[in-house]
Amino acid sequence: MALDSLDLDGAFRATMAGLVTADPLDAVESIDAAFGLELFESQSASRHLDLAARRLGAARQGFYSIGSSGHEGNAAVAAALRVDDPALLHYRSGAFFVQRCRRIHGADPIRDVLLGVVAAAADPISGGRHKVFGSAAASIIPQTSTIASHLPRAVGLAFALDRAVKQGISCPWPADAVVVCSFGDASANHSTAVGAVNAALHAAHQGVPMPLVFVCEDNGLGISVPTAPDWIERAYGPRPGLTYLAADGCDLPDVLGAAEDAVELARTWRVPVFLHLRTVRLGGHAGSDVESAYRGRADIAADLARDPLLGTARYLIAAGVADAGELLARYERIGVRVRETADEVVHQARLDSAEAVIAPLAPTHPDAIRDDVTRSATPALPSETAGESLSAASALPRTAVPRPSEPPTTVAPRMTLAQAINHTLGELLARDPDVLVFGEDVGRKGGVYGVTKGLRKRYGARRVFDTLLDEQSVLGTALGTGLAGFVPIPEIQYLAYVHNAADQIRGEAATLQFFSNGQFRNPMVVRIAGLAYQRGFGGHFHNDDSLAALRDIPGVIVAVPARADDAAAMLRTCVSAARVDGRVCVFIEPIALYHTKDLHPGDEAWLAAPTTDHIPIGAARVYGEGTDLTIVTFGNGVPMSLRTANRLAAQGIHTRVLDLRWLNPLPAVDLLHHAEATGRVLVADETRRGGGVSESVFAALVDAGYRGALARVTSADSFIPLGPAADTVLLGESAIDTAARRIVSSSRPVRRT
Repeated sequence: MALDSLDLDGAFRATMAGLVTADPLDAVESIDAAFGLELFESQSASRHLDLAARRLGAARQGFYSIGSSGHEGNAAVAAALRVDDPALLHYRSGAFFVQRCRRIHGADPIRDVLLGVVAAAADPISGGRHKVFGSAAASIIPQTSTIASHLPRAVGLAFALDRAVKQGISCPWPADAVVVCSFGDASANHSTAVGAVNAALHAAHQGVPMPLVFVCEDNGLGISVPTAPDWIERAYGPRPGLTYLAADGCDLPDVLGAAEDAVELARTWRVPVFLHLRTVRLGGHAGSDVESAYRGRADIAADLARDPLLGTARYLIAAGVADAGELLARYERIGVRVRETADEVVHQARLDSAEAVIAPLAPTHPDAIRDDVTRSATPALPSETAGESLSAASALPRTAVPRPSEPPTTVAPRMTLAQAINHTLGELLARDPDVLVFGEDVGRKGGVYGVTKGLRKRYGARRVFDTLLDEQSVLGTALGTGLAGFVPIPEIQYLAYVHNAADQIRGEAATLQFFSNGQFRNPMVVRIAGLAYQRGFGGHFHNDDSLAALRDIPGVIVAVPARADDAAAMLRTCVSAARVDGRVCVFIEPIALYHTKDLHPGDEAWLAAPTTDHIPIGAARVYGEGTDLTIVTFGNGVPMSLRTANRLAAQGIHTRVLDLRWLNPLPAVDLLHHAEATGRVLVADETRRGGGVSESVFAALVDAGYRGALARVTSADSFIPLGPAADTVLLGESAIDTAARRIVSSSRPVRRT
């Protein structure tokens, strides 16, 4: 028999009608009568919400029907926690949501869930953008919870709670809070979940407080793929350092007892606990899923017999709390309310413009960001660079090379890009107690390239620390600490390494303000060593030009500084954008330029003094005022293009070089202005021809109405090989030079009039 919504409701009613009063249970086994009825009502509300979602979907009035039927035992998990314990929930945690929100004055979980189902703009958590379980008042952080993607964030948040208190950071949750994170049995097999649990245990093993309850709601199915009955216990039960507790998710007292034990352990000892709930899934995975296509009649019937609502009803009857008729009447009253509310919310307005949809995605307050960047005096030079031999001479580029348009506003020793980043991180750590710097090899070693050298020694292991070799955990730590009030600056060691964890940026970081309508945010500045042109080292893992996956994420800021002064100012801007607007920033640091001193051999023209300037997001930098050609570039392309400009100037071709600096959002206004100033544009793009930056630059110019000459020169559509072979696929100066001469000789400029 296929079990649809009507079958489930009818089966429950039919079974309830046949229940009779049983002998009262011993008092020691009983739950307080009022409390037991409250939990039954929360479970019933969740069940009726599932039924309503299916009906609305069938009528094409609702848009989400992954239900919680069979998982209603998680109401007892909510009951074991406080409302100020942050929760990151599985998409089948409907009863948890109802029970938690019932304890919030003025909250209406039934209406809130249904507003999400019909994608109404009045949905109080997402504003009609997605149906998620979330509530700022109830400390429920909205998650889509696909493939356990929220587990690294939960680990990061548990890590941050005690740390925030000890560092005086204003955290939304109290010092003794416990983080709860629920997920399914199929998701427990995903590398994200396995890595998150491992990260929690690794932290706890080192004595780091980790007040976290993992709740695995095991219904034995991953859509149609069964989970072996003993697999979760075998996979997680024997883990050293992980307290494993199990309960029958269809037995309310059993769940409540296990959940209370789990929470007490986590709260008292600040350790991770794994709570395994054996549940059932009643109905298909989602509205379009017909489970009879892959499940036998006997299996479906066996699950139906374990219906947790029936289990709770039987318990309450046996405990003498109520008889079957009274419970069925309560169930029906809740059903009427859910149906009436569903009939009302379908008439609610929905988001009807792109502007309304996008509104919470990328908030920006440029004046406040500028004020945050410049709010303190320039600190003293960090000790690591003060003793180094830095030339104080004013070694400027050769006279034929265009001069920078933005002179530094502070007097400081001139540095390499790597030194300037180190210097700026030190100043930010000294000024702002909310800043954290972390990543693999970031602490003791000071980074593979020495960029964080000395910071741990000066600011302590609570502010600058090493992490596991797991990019998902690194980013999860950033997501969690950002929620707790920090401004995290995680480091990903190489650009190629971020791709196995990109969903932590795309599916978790970038979506939180979107799914919460701006009520939650996760500020972060992800530093990534990237791009190519390393000499004597590399291959495609250490020389990587794959930026498309990052630039494609809505709302994420992507910055690429090319020289020391820009690196310092742009890093400050990113940190302030994270703090002020909760923005997610990716700061790409060109490895090949880390220690570069010279533009031309021996001139030290690529050294610059780090400044406390504010560079607005989306503001380009121009070198020179040439009227014959604009070379648009970024990163390693900047010095290559400046050297090209020097050679062209010797032949009377006057070129300006535009450093984009920001790849998302592109500096569209500056780009168009300098394109139209010369009427000829060459894009020198070190990324790949397909999916590279140049495609977006072309599109931005064409969309803005640019009608002049336009050409591009890029790296090849190839991975980067080891050794000298890399030069055959990477953009080089000779290619820029050839393309520049070609566009100048073959086209007439179309300048702005």
